Amino acid sequence: MNIQAPIEQVKPPVFSLPQDELLTTNIADVPVMKDALGPGIHFQPLLLDPEIGIAVNIATFEPGAIVGAHLHTGAVHGYTLQGKWHYKEYPDQPQVAGSYLYEPASSVHTFVVPEDNTEDTIVLFIVYGANINFDDKGNFHSVLDAITIINLVEMCSKRQGIGPVRYLKGGTVAYSTGA
Repeated sequence: MNIQAPIEQVKPPVFSLPQDELLTTNIADVPVMKDALGPGIHFQPLLLDPEIGIAVNIATFEPGAIVGAHLHTGAVHGYTLQGKWHYKEYPDQPQVAGSYLYEPASSVHTFVVPEDNTEDTIVLFIVYGANINFDDKGNFHSVLDAITIINLVEMCSKRQGIGPVRYLKGGTVAYSTGA
């Protein structure tokens, strides 16, 4: 007979946030927001926190997809899971499955998926801050940040008829005590 002893919580000699459960999600449970940023550009939100300005997404790009020129206000981490892509400004540095890319804040580039790719390209992005997007002539087009993506998820889910989408959502603004 194997009797499990109750699991004891470690009580380190430091202050910590209370945590009653793990904050986790499984990509299989997050629907794809289809054509969310243009034809052939889909994503799955994993974590969206507008207060600290972070968005974590799995992005899927069909062959030939292009994300126009944009400036990052914060750092970006990208890990390519499948397929191939490059920046228009750096065509000799393709990112393929297994590539990890770090983009410093204030970098500007154009994301390109080759038309001759034989499969979709899938990238895990961790984006701090916002993308400032430009049109083909270099004029301001739009801002894409965590709060914008939260609204984009709502619009896409309604358009696709899939109902509310569950993802991890950071912080809430509130008073620490009553009036």
